[in-house]
Amino acid sequence: MQPDPPYEPGSPLTHLDESGQVRMVDIAGKSVTTRLATAQGQVRMAETTLQAILAGQGPKGNVVETARLAGIMAAKRTAELIPLCHTLPLSSVRVDLDSDPHLPGFLITATVKTSAQTGVEMEALTAVSVAALTLYDMTKALEKTMVIENIRLLRKYGGKSGSFEAEASPTVSSGT
Repeated sequence: MQPDPPYEPGSPLTHLDESGQVRMVDIAGKSVTTRLATAQGQVRMAETTLQAILAGQGPKGNVVETARLAGIMAAKRTAELIPLCHTLPLSSVRVDLDSDPHLPGFLITATVKTSAQTGVEMEALTAVSVAALTLYDMTKALEKTMVIENIRLLRKYGGKSGSFEAEASPTVSSGT
């Protein structure tokens, strides 16, 4: 599966009107189809921080479940955070936080699904981002040098542009 072709100079930009003003794309004429997107990112931390989280010794409570819930809530509110996103009826949101001793840290994966006229890539990316930020917030008393990185779209399907699958990235750990 190939990514969308790169933007061609001279082609109209979908989020600009004829006079160059920003606008929300009109999706009224698009078909309702099942759409799914999966995004991923990681949070690197000291081994001692990872072990404290896994032992349930986060200073603010259950770090993993709080970050998971924050990611789910964020996906549902993406249109309030990203100015030109459409409000979508999400069918499901799944956020997984997998500990990875090789980072050390967590690999965060979010999969979002809908039946709508536009895709859910931004919802999946937002879920990963907010889950990572929440993980940081929940453990910053233990470590302030954690690194949130490699947030990217892994795959999507549905809609006019078809399917997309990212190439493997050597910088992103595979999780455990």
